[in-house]
Amino acid sequence: MVLAEEKIKKLRSAFNLNIYEVKVWTALLSKGIATAGELSEITNVPRSRAYDVLESLEKRGFIIMKLGRPIKYLAVEPEEIIKRVKKTHEEKAKREVSALDDIKRSDIFSELDLLFKQGIDHVDPTKIAGTFKGRKSIYNHIQTLISNAKKSILISTTEDGLVRKADELKSSLKKAKSTNVNIQVLAPLSSKTAKDAAKELKDVTKVNNFDVKARFIIIDDSEILMFLNNDTHESSEIAIWTQTPFFASAIISLIDRK
Repeated sequence: MVLAEEKIKKLRSAFNLNIYEVKVWTALLSKGIATAGELSEITNVPRSRAYDVLESLEKRGFIIMKLGRPIKYLAVEPEEIIKRVKKTHEEKAKREVSALDDIKRSDIFSELDLLFKQGIDHVDPTKIAGTFKGRKSIYNHIQTLISNAKKSILISTTEDGLVRKADELKSSLKKAKSTNVNIQVLAPLSSKTAKDAAKELKDVTKVNNFDVKARFIIIDDSEILMFLNNDTHESSEIAIWTQTPFFASAIISLIDRK
């Protein structure tokens, strides 16, 4: 059985395999047991590469080499592979988090922090600005803005945007609320999904049924992050962030007059 190209791509991404590894692995799954030559013929992977690929898959626990002549390879149950890959990822993540914690406690981090603070003292606040592309990058910065909020957070979004924010920002907004930060959310509530998202946020703030026809977040009446396009594909999202108390206050004033 030959998998479709799209499924092969997903497997490569999920298991961090190259194209030859996916082809040989899935071919062995369909056969159960096979020699390198048989797998090479089924997959059109050059025989010289097939041995390297099988060795790589064996080291990672995807297959088992059967003793005897000719050498044959056995497929491992996919459920077991999932467990092994998850364990590997979890162990790697723990090591990386531990390494970051070690850095934070070290003299190196103190030097980095000092460099930043010395540098920021020389920057005109009105010139602090940045551009973000891709929803993941934008939301990462939004999380940072929310965590640094001292007084207020104003969010204006669309119905679809409200659903995303209820899912991705609820935890951060709860933490902000626990420090007495005033939170205000504006969004149209005509659809059931938007109303459900508003209910999700009821422990944080009441969502006002108000369509500003713009997507932005204002922090402490001074920092603003604005989306430059309407709801679009996540990779095409673009936003700009700037520290501009004058413009932020002007927007808040316009909304308050509505």
